Amino acid sequence: MENILGIEKPSKLLRSFAIPSIISMLVSSLYNIVDQIFIGQGVGYLGNAATNVAFPLTTITLAISLLIGIGSASRFSLYLGAKENDRARHVIGNGIMAMLISSVIYVILVFLFLTPLMRAFGATDRILPYALQYTSITTLGAPFLIGTNVLSNMIRADGSPKYSMACMLVGAVMNTILDPIFIFIFSMGVAGAAWATVIGQVGSFVVGAIYLKNFKHVQLERKDFRFSLHQTLETAAIGISASINQCAILVVQIVLNNSLVYYGQFSVYGQDIPLAACGIVMKVNSILMAVIIGISQGTQPIVGFNYGAKSYERVRQTLRLSLSYGLAVSIIGWACFQLFTAPILSVFGTGDPLYFEFATHFMKIFLSLSCVISIQIISSGYFSAVGKPLKGMVLSLTRQVLFFIPLVLILPHFLGLDGIMYSAPVADGVAFVVSLIFVLREWKHLKRLEIEG
Repeated sequence: MENILGIEKPSKLLRSFAIPSIISMLVSSLYNIVDQIFIGQGVGYLGNAATNVAFPLTTITLAISLLIGIGSASRFSLYLGAKENDRARHVIGNGIMAMLISSVIYVILVFLFLTPLMRAFGATDRILPYALQYTSITTLGAPFLIGTNVLSNMIRADGSPKYSMACMLVGAVMNTILDPIFIFIFSMGVAGAAWATVIGQVGSFVVGAIYLKNFKHVQLERKDFRFSLHQTLETAAIGISASINQCAILVVQIVLNNSLVYYGQFSVYGQDIPLAACGIVMKVNSILMAVIIGISQGTQPIVGFNYGAKSYERVRQTLRLSLSYGLAVSIIGWACFQLFTAPILSVFGTGDPLYFEFATHFMKIFLSLSCVISIQIISSGYFSAVGKPLKGMVLSLTRQVLFFIPLVLILPHFLGLDGIMYSAPVADGVAFVVSLIFVLREWKHLKRLEIEG
């Protein structure tokens, strides 16, 4: 059976792959957003601050799952394009085993160092009890979250983006239903939100695991499910840029949380309000990020397969479309952030007037240049998908590590809390310029390959 990735019109392919991927990413972000909404209404801003402190642990699980999931899916697509089905099959089996091993190691390490981790992530004395209660439960669901994200990428690469979407949708629906029941009816507070999240993650994983018997382009056998260090390192080399991007986000979250707590104590807002407000703004921004990452993920199997098949014109067409869609979405998101700031924030509860005042100010400034973030995300994913992980890794590091973190550490010395806020748009602007240079050079390279071919 001829693979549609090599024959279908790129615009139609991108829509069919990106839309389910976008929905999957939106559903994934809803896990945290739904928790924030119900916790904000049922517990208050200290509960929201606790989930913000706990969020770096979710970022770590995503870093693990993207390292394995994106790496495996990209290699799978490249091997399918080159008609090396045996190698494609082995990549999937090894990826599943790597997923299981890494999940177990993660859970053990988190439980061993849970309290120090919460302190390192910025928990104050008032927030720590909520954070410990929440994370001690959600850590139990981490293996299922990692597994779902790995399987979702593999399923999408096999040409079943709608099934990949269904994996995430099942868990989100379960979480949304259970959150108000556990928090309001059973009065379980943040623990209720945590259990609702875990149960949803288990549901998503089960749906994803069922697909292993139904791959379209390869027939998985028991012998394929074995761990190979060599295979894992090759997979990690491809998935490293997406994973490093999450690791960079982790470092940003830690630096950002601690900076907000430190400089907040010298302001009228205190330590807890800036931390809680930042958590809400980051979750709101995660909606825009989910759409852009969904476009990127929908692009990857298409460009990976066609690059492997040396169909460079199709690669170029897909890249142009994905960048155009991403830019349009980011502009719309930016307009919503700037024009509807108060209505968006009120969904998460108003609480203390000082809290709402700071959150509004923070959101307008922090996301003031979010209109250009799509270029960096999509181009980074593209380079990983076509087997150029070094370029993908460099682009992943530009915004978060090379620009944002130094700015967060330097600007507050002169501007206080405002310095933290202005660090984001400055970093976004510089990262946009760097990414644009990389994309233009790659565009010329693809045209040259197209002419030579």
